[in-house]
Amino acid sequence: MELRDDPAEGERQITNELAGILTDGWQRLDAVFAFTVSDEAAQVILSDGERVVPARPSARVVELLRAHRHQCAATENGPWWRLLVSLTNTGEQSITYDYGTEPFPDEQLFPAAAYLADLQVYPRKRLPVWLAAYVGHQGSQIRTPRTAFTQARADLADNIGAVPVTTLPPLSRLWARWAAISAAFVAVNSPRGPRITTAVGWFEGAKHSGATLYRLPQGRAVLSGGVWDAPELEAVYNHGGPMPRFYRGAPEWVADPVLNPRAGSGLMSFCYWWDGQGWYRGESPDPPAVRAALPGVWSARVAADVIGQVIDAEGTDAVDLVAAAESGSATRSLLVDALGTDRPELDGAYYQLLLAGVVAADSARAR
Repeated sequence: MELRDDPAEGERQITNELAGILTDGWQRLDAVFAFTVSDEAAQVILSDGERVVPARPSARVVELLRAHRHQCAATENGPWWRLLVSLTNTGEQSITYDYGTEPFPDEQLFPAAAYLADLQVYPRKRLPVWLAAYVGHQGSQIRTPRTAFTQARADLADNIGAVPVTTLPPLSRLWARWAAISAAFVAVNSPRGPRITTAVGWFEGAKHSGATLYRLPQGRAVLSGGVWDAPELEAVYNHGGPMPRFYRGAPEWVADPVLNPRAGSGLMSFCYWWDGQGWYRGESPDPPAVRAALPGVWSARVAADVIGQVIDAEGTDAVDLVAAAESGSATRSLLVDALGTDRPELDGAYYQLLLAGVVAADSARAR
């Protein structure tokens, strides 16, 4: 086929071909195309306000998409990874180029080899950190129990110690605040916010940062996770820097089973551990730098403010609830006082406190 140098002309040809599918009473076409030099995926949907059916792009459309992507290789941003197209039967249209700013949906994420092959043909100065890690982490953050024991013995032999952390609250308070905030999010049926069980707390923020907190026997704990586009990982994956030694000086019980899942994909950017007396770290940043990945556990006041924001009740003071959780004496009545009686999931909220073990002993029975 004839190739032209102008991507805009390629857009016109693609939309014209797709418009040919938008017939027989259909009002709208929405399409997503994910391409590399080796793998391709397409999803085309037709709708009319009542019906939604899939459609198959023609061979001509696929050919035009390949050509258009090649044309875009000469632009500043390079070839797109995904192209999103919307058309209506009234002539409205939109085209969005996806360069991987956000992670791709699982069904449109190809094996790492597909992106590596594409980079051989179309080299790029920089990749989004998540994608760079996906294709290049090579298990660099994995710490199996065997590796953990080996590294811990080596650190001990070389007199390598961990760095004390003074900017995190003691474990008991951090855990209680995590539980109180979790209860508030559950109370309003929010899918966001932290959650907690008897030994694990987890949190995923709105912008892809998040953490897990594992409680271990003998009063120990591991807090780890990742900040979206962390500068430490940017330096590793896009500038050839060394991976920080997150486990430098870590004891043998800091290992994969209690690490945030990001470690398995090379996207962990911090790891702290509590040995029963204090928090420690290897080459992780100081905790205030990873604030985006943690719920508001920094102080009782901060935790109470977060709860007030969650329930959208200006002036509501949840300090009493947080203080009670910290002392292991939270009650249902304190929860209701803090959150109000009209929350859709107060039982679920109270259950969060029960699981966390921060309720008064005589308050654990149903009332």
